Amino acid sequence: MTVATTNARAAYGRSVAPVRTNRTLEYDLLARCTQGLSTAWTRRKEDFSGLATALTENLQLWSALAADVAEAGNGLPASLRAQLFYLYEFTAGHTSAVLDNRGSVEVLVDINTAVMRGLRGEGGGT
Repeated sequence: MTVATTNARAAYGRSVAPVRTNRTLEYDLLARCTQGLSTAWTRRKEDFSGLATALTENLQLWSALAADVAEAGNGLPASLRAQLFYLYEFTAGHTSAVLDNRGSVEVLVDINTAVMRGLRGEGGGT
């Protein structure tokens, strides 16, 4: 193989890293937070601070999503934006309930999982 051929393959060959879209980034962040919540919940008696950290990270993600859907230039339909903002508000309230030992992370995991399905195009319709 010549140097020119090697250089051409390097320049025009398939990219090693897949193209990351906003949807895939959001999906990955939700998946990471969801896994963190599940793991922290099973270890909550030995590691409450780990649970608090997982809840905080999940709430920070939802805060960022809420800020994004509240922007005037957001391209999502208004009804979807309103639903996502409501999920943020619910998540914030339920996070406090979990920290006060008045709830579990199950509903937060369910919300994240449902949104992840939507991001993958697996809508929740019957």
